[in-house]
Amino acid sequence: MIQVGKTLPKENQIKLKQAYMDACSDKDFREYVEKIDLSDEALQNYTTRLEEAKEEYVHCRNCSSIEECKNLLKGHVLSSKIEGKGLNFSYEACPYYKSQEKKYAYQHNITCFDLPKEIKKASFKDVYKDDKNRLPIIKYFKEFIDSYEKGERKKGIYLHGSFGSGKTYLIAALFNELAKKEVSSVLVYYPELLRSLKASFGSDYDEKYEFIKKAPLLLLDDIGAENTTAWSRDEVLGPILQYRMDEHLPTFFTSNLTMDELENNLSITNYDKVKAKRIIERINQLSIPMALISKNRRN
Repeated sequence: MIQVGKTLPKENQIKLKQAYMDACSDKDFREYVEKIDLSDEALQNYTTRLEEAKEEYVHCRNCSSIEECKNLLKGHVLSSKIEGKGLNFSYEACPYYKSQEKKYAYQHNITCFDLPKEIKKASFKDVYKDDKNRLPIIKYFKEFIDSYEKGERKKGIYLHGSFGSGKTYLIAALFNELAKKEVSSVLVYYPELLRSLKASFGSDYDEKYEFIKKAPLLLLDDIGAENTTAWSRDEVLGPILQYRMDEHLPTFFTSNLTMDELENNLSITNYDKVKAKRIIERINQLSIPMALISKNRRN
């Protein structure tokens, strides 16, 4: 902040005054500075910053939603406040931002690993209602929410079906509904999780793994799309499923594969067929299989 009382060379004072007078020829600038209870002599020390604040003030005056925001920091406005004998400038959240922040406050209960941030806004009201294949899934989700609120733990869903049919979105919408009731959840893009865990050996592997394993609600998204190894099956997936089965933690899956196809995918060799079958048995203990065959909604 500029110290107003500090004496500047006369030449600089003249330049400051002229720049301020030129800025005041703009009606919006004059309107803005007239709201500040300081003299022109004090205000002329902040002409450049005041012009920036005026621009954002004008943007806000003509704005009707956060999507329209033209300010440097979206949803915020550069504001000036009197501090001592001068001005202090800071960014303040606008009413639209505060409204949106309140609307999506539940999102602190949702953790996404390698999934689009937009998935945190998934909502049943935005689910395509023209597809009757979704209705049994939505019905089950409503029953799941009712049971969860009563302290009962229904099984999750192993949701398999065609690419781009909205499997992940549907389960995210369920998790978001429960997040509004302060239920925490984790959504994981499973193939990338394996790569991430492998890269975190010696650093935060245990912390990340335990966090996912113990999540109150868990979605393992696109299981079966990974490059199956003995490590990923026996050291990562198996223990996660066993823990969640023992602790009765609801677990959801999405896949382009049926369970039979997933079992084949988990069988690296003939010797591994028994291990693959055990994984499928755990998935069956944790979830019920449901199919979603629909047109690709991503196009």
